[in-house]
Amino acid sequence: MKETILLFNPPQRDQLLKIEMALFPLHVRLKRVRLSDYNQPLGVLAGIKDMQPVDGSYTGSELPDTMFVFCFFEDNRLNLALAALRKSGAGPFPYKAILTPTNSSWTAADCFSEIKKEHEAMHP
Repeated sequence: MKETILLFNPPQRDQLLKIEMALFPLHVRLKRVRLSDYNQPLGVLAGIKDMQPVDGSYTGSELPDTMFVFCFFEDNRLNLALAALRKSGAGPFPYKAILTPTNSSWTAADCFSEIKKEHEAMHP
């Protein structure tokens, strides 16, 4: 599958442009997830064919901050993408995750909540 970054609650236009420009040379697909799709499992949003979408649209509020979910990256490519994002000057973006078999069934809100707990535990 093609390396994809799911982007939730995208930042302001100038920051978003920096992100896009940083990732462009890496040929990474940046998918801005619409708020109405936040109820879909992350695996569905990433394009995993075996996963079933859920009915209806998300009607909740926007996430409190920008969140990136990296999908289908090898370690070295992930490190390149993270370095490019750091160098872009668009961040910092503390809420990042890697798509795994465990979290592929989570919604955006589930994933954000888990990352936030981990971030708070690491940065008291």
